[in-house]
Amino acid sequence: MRATPTAVGYLRRDVSGIRQDWDETKIRSRAKRLGYDLAKIIVFGPGTDARMQRLIDAVRDADVDAVIVPSAAHFDGAEIPVPLVKVVDVITVDPEETYARWLLPPWPVEGDSHSGADARKG
Repeated sequence: MRATPTAVGYLRRDVSGIRQDWDETKIRSRAKRLGYDLAKIIVFGPGTDARMQRLIDAVRDADVDAVIVPSAAHFDGAEIPVPLVKVVDVITVDPEETYARWLLPPWPVEGDSHSGADARKG
């Protein structure tokens, strides 16, 4: 077990657009402020297939504690994906929210297969 929690950043190039450098800076800043060691920032483009599965595989391989993302807009449907929150905490920069694994309700959640709203701890 690491002494310092570790995170990866995640963003979509097509969502960030010309703000990509600024979004990466915000991810680094949020990680530092929350005490995370930021291992890397994963950037996917609009042509990346199976984005969520690739991100989940990457966080499992890197054995990180959290994914830090500029906003929910970087996920399909602009919603925090429950399958990701089942694996790792998800932290958004704007708004400043944390979707924690340990706050998820028992599975499956009826009528809410994609949203992580019930997992929000703020």
